[in-house]
Amino acid sequence: MAINLELPKKFDSAVEQAHLAAEHIFRPISRTYDRAEHEYPKELDDLGKLARAARDKARAADKGGSSSTDSDVVNGPNMRAVLNGVEMGWGDVALMLSIPNQGLGNAAIAAVATPEQLERFGEVWASMAITEPSFGSDSAAVSTTATRDGDDYVINGEKIFVTAGSRADHVVVWATVDKTAGRAAIKSFVVPMTTDGVTVVRLEHKLGIRASDTAVIRFENARVPADNLLGSPEVDTKKAFAGVMQTFDNTRPVVAAMAVGVGRAALEELRQIIEAAGHEIDYDAPAAGQHAAVAEFIRLESEWEASWLHTLRAAWMADNAEPNSLQASMSKAKAGRMVTEVTNKAVEIGATAAFSETMLLEKWARDAKILDIFEGTQQIQQLIIARRVLGKSSTDLK
Repeated sequence: MAINLELPKKFDSAVEQAHLAAEHIFRPISRTYDRAEHEYPKELDDLGKLARAARDKARAADKGGSSSTDSDVVNGPNMRAVLNGVEMGWGDVALMLSIPNQGLGNAAIAAVATPEQLERFGEVWASMAITEPSFGSDSAAVSTTATRDGDDYVINGEKIFVTAGSRADHVVVWATVDKTAGRAAIKSFVVPMTTDGVTVVRLEHKLGIRASDTAVIRFENARVPADNLLGSPEVDTKKAFAGVMQTFDNTRPVVAAMAVGVGRAALEELRQIIEAAGHEIDYDAPAAGQHAAVAEFIRLESEWEASWLHTLRAAWMADNAEPNSLQASMSKAKAGRMVTEVTNKAVEIGATAAFSETMLLEKWARDAKILDIFEGTQQIQQLIIARRVLGKSSTDLK
């Protein structure tokens, strides 16, 4: 069967707009807010309004049906998010994560919310709170509790590494409704940041993505309505916590897309450095017979291409309602590993110019590391991939 890798024409305008924003808004202020950690980039306010309008328009277009000649093929919100992630990541990952109304929690809402909840929470800016002081990548180890009390849930616990935690107006919190039921009892809740008992304890100082705030949030008897529980409240031990995990199947390709964007930016700079040094990149000649820097560039570019194709596949499968947990993890693992190698090699080959702040390469190398960590570390992705390929459960393969 022939495979068409040409991107749908209907996305051309969105891709162009995202690239223009990355080039003319993100890039000029990238260094400024990298140095001014925790200062809110006010330049993003208008961009947030434009992004919301574009998202509403895209939703309306998606509801109107596919423009594809093949009615069985869908290119929808997941593909759009990936294409946007590439362009915005090319501009500045941290600033992308700081755009109002586009938090990671919004992806969680889109993934598992009921139609009524989508209507209610469609315009909020939501961060996502999963990680706790007692665990990192093992999402099943959630200890934050949500106790039913009449028509409400009362949430208690502490979350760390919450992206946009102090800026977003809502936070999607992972909590267990029954500690004796294990993974199946883990649910996600939409909690307004103005709720009594919700406190931003501190903001972290980080290696990279400094323009994006990363918060510690404490929940002390924070009371939310029962219908703020996303999806079904049923504790189904057969499905475990597949509902909340579906969030990752949507967000991991987007994180991979960010990595693809940063990788593309680094490769563009590296190409200029190599060519300015007088070395031609010849794709028709064997890489081994060319300058060592050129051969390395060609190898890195092939890694980038593979990451991009993995990411496209995962997003396409999500849009077409095909189970994509394996492909989402593959895209995240490949892109996360690729971007850390590409950016570090670019700094290495670029030498003093790349290592200094005269270029953005050293910043991209610092930003890249988180793309291999959050939404599941490299090791966690490899574990998920192994389970899916071998047909093993989390009990069988740890």
